[in-house]
Amino acid sequence: MNINVHIERLILDGLPVATAQGPLVQAAVESEISRLLGADGLSASLRAGGALPSVAGGTIQLSGNPGPVDLGKQIAAAVSAALGRRRPEPNH
Repeated sequence: MNINVHIERLILDGLPVATAQGPLVQAAVESEISRLLGADGLSASLRAGGALPSVAGGTIQLSGNPGPVDLGKQIAAAVSAALGRRRPEPNH
């Protein structure tokens, strides 16, 4: 299965990110969401494909001054959870 993630616009309101760092955060988010969805799979509602007009991310916890890549990974984890990615079944 191929998973392609493209973010048209990423709004980083209130986060400690300089304008020049925005593209770095966006690239990190796209890469990490692709990795997470590739590892965990897609929810049934997304398996058919398609585009989403918007996705509200969950909550992230900032500690210290995260760099753009670390911030992107945190955002990706929150967004991929909001996308309802499939969780692997626990081994019994």
